[in-house]
Amino acid sequence: MSKTRIAVAGAGLIGRSHINVVQASATVELTAVVDPSPQADAIASAAGVPLYRTLEDLLQQKRPDGVVLATPNQLHVPQALQCIEAGVSCLLEKPIAPTVAEAEALVTAAEMRGARLLIGHHRAHSPIMAKACAVVQSGQLGRVVGVMGSATFFKPDHYFDDGPWRREVGGGPILINMIHEVHNLRMLCGEVTAVQAIKSHALRGFAVEDTVAISLQFASGALGSFLLSDVAASARSWEHTSQENKAYPTYEDEDCYVISGTDGTLSVPTMRLKTYPRAEDRSWWKPFELGVVGMVREDPLKRQMEHFGAAVRGEVAPLVSARDGLQNLRVTEAITLAAATGQLVRI
Repeated sequence: MSKTRIAVAGAGLIGRSHINVVQASATVELTAVVDPSPQADAIASAAGVPLYRTLEDLLQQKRPDGVVLATPNQLHVPQALQCIEAGVSCLLEKPIAPTVAEAEALVTAAEMRGARLLIGHHRAHSPIMAKACAVVQSGQLGRVVGVMGSATFFKPDHYFDDGPWRREVGGGPILINMIHEVHNLRMLCGEVTAVQAIKSHALRGFAVEDTVAISLQFASGALGSFLLSDVAASARSWEHTSQENKAYPTYEDEDCYVISGTDGTLSVPTMRLKTYPRAEDRSWWKPFELGVVGMVREDPLKRQMEHFGAAVRGEVAPLVSARDGLQNLRVTEAITLAAATGQLVRI
């Protein structure tokens, strides 16, 4: 079987990660890189593929089976629409769009054309998340009561020197980091129906937040609390606990999510499980049965690319649809609004 032909638009950090997983795949192959920057020449040359300066040139001259759009956020919607118009399947990096209004327009266009559009919330392809969701859905925890989550880490000064826009509104951890967490929380606990938030920029003093305390309400009636900070010397984040991204040190004793139900609690990603042996004996004076849920670890970016290839070939529907991407953005925008106003924001 011939390999599915994939082009990558955007030769930045995440674009290069996509290039690497395409080149390592047995089912898809890299056919082109798209990027107007001078450094892209060396990247395309090292990959042994042609470089196109614009997406228009690629679609006109060497139409691939699928395109990965790892370009700046403001290009996501117009470039995705170009791919839809050309009938080319697309893996669009998160966020789906800079604003909910733009995302809604893209979702409408994609659904009208029956386009194959996969949104790049790559943690949805994590086997850790798949196992955690299976435990929750099995009923082993009973009815889910709540979730406690965290994404706490320390971004160094050069992170902001390299991208001064990260000091300004829209460049903080709510829009850069929290959107990943929102999708994980929706997978684990269902749809978010309301949020409240308090933000602070007391440490760095930038226009944008550095720490946010978030409360969430889910459609099931479950509640959640989440601490987000990029000035915390802490390892309670997905990057530091999942062991999936080798660029980060990992700490096997830390968790970033704790899901509690009426019958038990699951900590993720250590997958430590505490359950009551019998429902009739549930009590804070009774001991739990202790266990660890077995699971495997595998690079979710690699799994996402294999899934994208299958979606391009029409073998599967996109795991993270355009509507999923839209809903993640809705929740993230609601957190931003709640933090700015101090009000409960319903979704």
